[in-house]
Amino acid sequence: QVQLVESGGGLVQAGASLRLSCAASGRTFSIYAMGWFRQAPGKERDVVSAISQSGRTTYYTDCVKGRFTVSRDNSKNTVYLQMNSLKPEDKAVYYCAAEPKLRAALGVRTDDYGYWGQGTQVTVSS
Repeated sequence: QVQLVESGGGLVQAGASLRLSCAASGRTFSIYAMGWFRQAPGKERDVVSAISQSGRTTYYTDCVKGRFTVSRDNSKNTVYLQMNSLKPEDKAVYYCAAEPKLRAALGVRTDDYGYWGQGTQVTVSS
C-alpha cells in the first residue's frame, strides 16, 4: 500500500496563505489520481480538490475556486495544495488521499479513494 504523509498546516490569520504537501512512498506515485479532503468538527469529510495522474485534469469544490490550486510533481512523489486568501471557514483537518481505481472522471467522494494520510490541521483566525 502507498503511504501518504501530509505537512504544511498551521495557524494563520484570515487572508494569509498556506501550502500543503502530501509525500507518497514508493515508485509508482504517478499511477494514482490524488484528492484533498477536509473535515471540520461535527461535519463530514468533504472533497476540496482532486488531480489526475498526469496533473492535466483538476477539480475544485465551489467555495475554494479561485483561491486554492492543486498540483503534483510526480518526480518527487508529491502533491500540493496551495491555499490563498484563507477564511475562518477553511479551518479543518486536511487529508490527502490516493485513488487506485481506473476511472473516467476524478473522484469526489471519500469512497472513491483507497489510501489516506494522517491529516494536517489548518486553523484560520479572524
